[in-house]
Amino acid sequence: MTGSRVVALGHYQPAKVLTNHDLAAMVDTSDEWITSRVGIRTRHVGGPDEPVDELAAHAAAKALAAAGLQPSDIDMVLVATSTAIDRSPSMSARVAARLGMGSPAVMDINVVCSGFTHTLATADHAIRAGAAERVLVIGADKMGDIVDWTDRTTCVLMGDGAGAAVVTADPDGGDRPGVGPVLWGSVPGMGNAVRIEGTPPRFAQEGQSVYRWATTQLPPIARKVCERAGVTPEELAAVVLHQANLRIIEPVARKIGAVNAVIAKDVVDSGNTSAASIPMALSKLVERGEVQSGAPVLLFGFGGNLSYAGQVIRCP
Repeated sequence: MTGSRVVALGHYQPAKVLTNHDLAAMVDTSDEWITSRVGIRTRHVGGPDEPVDELAAHAAAKALAAAGLQPSDIDMVLVATSTAIDRSPSMSARVAARLGMGSPAVMDINVVCSGFTHTLATADHAIRAGAAERVLVIGADKMGDIVDWTDRTTCVLMGDGAGAAVVTADPDGGDRPGVGPVLWGSVPGMGNAVRIEGTPPRFAQEGQSVYRWATTQLPPIARKVCERAGVTPEELAAVVLHQANLRIIEPVARKIGAVNAVIAKDVVDSGNTSAASIPMALSKLVERGEVQSGAPVLLFGFGGNLSYAGQVIRCP
């Protein structure tokens, strides 16, 4: 059976940067309060003339250029997002139109913060089933549109951005598939711990519940992801967790046992960008040359719906 591999990455963030000091002028908070609790120092925020599909298209164009492909070479576009206000056209259809694609299959997938790893698995499955050969996988969210900027407990967390990956068939993957088996699931009884509800939609969460769940329940699941991929945590070259909160990322990474891995900490500069966080963080690691091509990297998303999904990939 043909496997798949990630051949290129790209990321994009709006130009406007919102610092902790900027937020302190808007709500009752401070740089010390924010950094000590979530580790975030800055985040990028898009304006009203920067819709989600524009962020996604910029990231996608960079990934295509890095792969040496034209938009017409792509036969499927999958976009992970939870901030698409309109039901139709979908973000994936809008991205395809922006890039001038031919006739790709288009689909949006909403699993909030674990959206990218779910979507990457969906691309891998489509390729393995023979339904696609070249898939554009994008995580894009504009969290600034759904945050209550008067609520200091949530507005300090969020940022906007997009990350993209080009995934292609890999007939020679053999025992070293470029995209390893996914392990995914959820905790339906705790689904209300992270919410985007109402008209207009607003983000809310039960932060302590999410923190306890993530730091206690996720490490053994992440180790099982490695086991499915046939690698040990010690062999990982990098760990890219959903960039929710530095106080979650650091203990979870430590408990996984990836003692030789680079730990992505893009949350410090970008905030929580939901489905965009993993591909953005990975793209930046690759761009800076911090992970060698072919090295095993753990991707692990978690959050909204109290869902999770992870896989080990070979770095492009």
